[in-house]
This record gives sequence, C-alpha cells and structure tokens, in this order.
Amino acid sequence: MQATKRVKNPRKQRKRLFNAPAHLRHKLMAAPLSPELAASKSAKALPVRKGDTVRVVRGDHVGFEGKVSRVDLKRYRIFLEGLTREKVDGTNIFVSVHPSKVVIKNLKLDDKWRKAVIERKKALEPPKKEKKVKKAVEKPAEKAVKVEEEKVVEEKAVVQEKPLKKAPKAVKKTVQKPVAAKKKEAKPAEKEAKPKTAKKPAAKRKAASKTKGGT
Repeated sequence: MQATKRVKNPRKQRKRLFNAPAHLRHKLMAAPLSPELAASKSAKALPVRKGDTVRVVRGDHVGFEGKVSRVDLKRYRIFLEGLTREKVDGTNIFVSVHPSKVVIKNLKLDDKWRKAVIERKKALEPPKKEKKVKKAVEKPAEKAVKVEEEKVVEEKAVVQEKPLKKAPKAVKKTVQKPVAAKKKEAKPAEKEAKPKTAKKPAAKRKAASKTKGGT
C-alpha cells in the first residue's frame, strides 16, 4: 500500500474527505466504545454499523439511546430508531447524527470479519494491562513505607531540636552582662580624655593672637 503524505491545508483536507473511497469512509465512521464494552472487547473504538446500540453523548439529543437503523457513508451520518422530528407540514423524519457524537453501548457481531478484528485486538491487549496492574499494586505499598520512614525521621528531629534551643539562651544571659559593664566603664574614660587634649590647642591659638596684636 502506498503511503500518503500528511496535508495541512484545510482546502485539501476537505477535498480528501469528500472524495474518499468507500473503505476509508468506513474507517471515518468510527465511534468510541463505552467503558464497560471497551474493557470486555479490548478495543477503544470501532466503525458504527447497522444494528449497533448507541447512546448520544453530545448535541441537541444528549442521552438518547437506540439502535442504528441506517448508516449514510456519503454524508458521514447515522440514523437511530425513534430519533425523529416533525416537519412543518406534519410529517416525521429521522434526525441524522455524526458518529463522533455517539458512544457504542452494544455491538452486533453477525459479521465474521468484525469478530476477527476484535479477536485480533484482544490478542495484543492483555500484556499491556498486566504491566499497568502490577505498577498500580506496587506503588501504594512503596508510598506507605516511605511515609512511615519520613514520620519516624521527623519525630527524631523534633526530639533532638528541643533541648538544643534552650541551651544557647542561658549562655547569652551570662555573656551579655560583663560586656555591658565594660562598655559603661569605657565611656567615662573616653569623656575624661577628650577635654585634656582639647585645652592644649586652645592655649596655642591665644598666644598666637597676642603676638600678632603686639607687632
């Protein structure tokens, strides 16, 4: 099969959508399976077919559930039994729904090809699920052990910190008193020394002024 390049241009995307062949249109009509059905069939999504039971999830008819009566591959729409509306002239017509707005609740498995697709997906799925279950079981046990270890470490740290905080307070009180006394003793000594040094330059200035006035 020849690989096709991805197209980003919206005009080309729409052209490919409207001109797509029947086998590709069938894949574009896929809808997600309900969680219960997905777990039993090991598939996330499958193309909608006539006879499947479906529930509307988005749009104007949310919550409506019914069987698929017709699939329109040309317009990419499906029609459900009982989902109708009344026209102005009084006639009832079926309302079309896009498959992306729908969840498949029950599959019709009359076709052998459809059965083969589901069996093929089942064969690939179990090893992935077993790994996920093992991880989910191991994680809570590891977390519980880590939490208990952290609590024990925190309790030990709290017990060790309490006596250490009281000891420095007693040391500070005894050390602060002699320092304050030394500062008080040093201040008067400085004050007494300052006036002695200040008198000498004053006497020199007076003598100099007398000599200048005499001359």
